Amino acid sequence: LKLEIRHDGIKPFPKWIGALAKYEQEKIRYATQCLVTRFSPCHWKEWRDLLDRLRDQPRATQLDAVNRYMNRQPYVLDMVNWGVPDYWESPGEFFLRNGNCHDYAIAKYLSLRLLGWNKEDLRIVALNDLNLRVGHAVLVVIEGDHAVVLDNQVPQVVEATSIHHYQPIYAVNEDTWWLYRH
Repeated sequence: LKLEIRHDGIKPFPKWIGALAKYEQEKIRYATQCLVTRFSPCHWKEWRDLLDRLRDQPRATQLDAVNRYMNRQPYVLDMVNWGVPDYWESPGEFFLRNGNCHDYAIAKYLSLRLLGWNKEDLRIVALNDLNLRVGHAVLVVIEGDHAVVLDNQVPQVVEATSIHHYQPIYAVNEDTWWLYRH
């Protein structure tokens, strides 16, 4: 049995707040400084072009395309990438330096927000992978009475009810967080 406790505000999550703030700065910088050349692709522009192509597509198509696009990035541990054990990247940092599970979830979250998805339907979920006995993070998207998971370890979008080896710890969106008790 899982109990979900909702909390308003995201003050307990400074790394998430920092990732959102860096993203806001990137939107300004990349709007004017991201030029594509033969030897220097602009990952930000490629991302925004993908989102423009997806804008009028069915929601399931958007979920699948965003999941697959982000999952192309190589997985890199924070300690290797940033020299610290836990660093939450903005999308721009993720496109330039790759990242780990929460960085995939952040990029997917912000992609769906840019496609017009409501923040109330999106949650970055920190969890325990009971099979691997490690921490992990995914994006959960709530659609009506069911939820789907966008996971960097799985190429397709899957129903949350089909995953039994993940034990959620907490979830967060832009203004709310949830604590899970088991």
